[in-house]
Amino acid sequence: MPTIAIIGAGPGMGLAIARTFGSRGFDVALIARTKEKLQTLVDQLGQEGITAEAFPADVLDRPSLTAALDVVKARFGAIDVLEYSPAAHSPVPGHSLAIPSEATVDNLQPQIEYYLYGAVTAAQAVLPAMREAGAGTLLFTTGGGSVDPVPMLGNVNAAGAALRNWVINLDKELAGSGVHAAHVAINVWIGGGGPEGFPTATSDEIAPLYWDLHENRDRSEAVFNA
Repeated sequence: MPTIAIIGAGPGMGLAIARTFGSRGFDVALIARTKEKLQTLVDQLGQEGITAEAFPADVLDRPSLTAALDVVKARFGAIDVLEYSPAAHSPVPGHSLAIPSEATVDNLQPQIEYYLYGAVTAAQAVLPAMREAGAGTLLFTTGGGSVDPVPMLGNVNAAGAALRNWVINLDKELAGSGVHAAHVAINVWIGGGGPEGFPTATSDEIAPLYWDLHENRDRSEAVFNA
């Protein structure tokens, strides 16, 4: 069975991506901070006939993230698809929003740790084996502001844009290797309840895009618009 590791797994996009790949024969490794919340998702997927397991780790604790991915590899044999999407809508201790003119090193650094450094750490944990196998998919998620910035998310968008740049460049480097990297920019509010007038979509509407990027391997970026 191929395996997908979903970092930042939650009841929204993480669960929808797990179902999308799990229903196509993938085993699912769910990685996030809270084991109890992950176990709820594991149980839901199990009831749907999808093999899933929980692997607690914090993307801000890079050794714990690397260790979790090592345990996933030991459990399932290999990681064929990595999906990185730390939950942007979940409060993270020490993180605050800042408009561009109020961005500081202090409020930018945690965002860069969260988005870019966590993603790089995850990729380093799986990329050598993918290169050796000549196959694999690396998928990284940000909000649409990484492409078209929104003032209220000045520091978040800067970090997302750094991740976007690195992913697209990584895919250029990997050309011809059999390993594909792609960035997904979600330019909607997921599940409703967002700012007035902001477009919305459900996780289930967005998740097939990830399968398309894995299956067709024809682009290094996809922007989801309503």
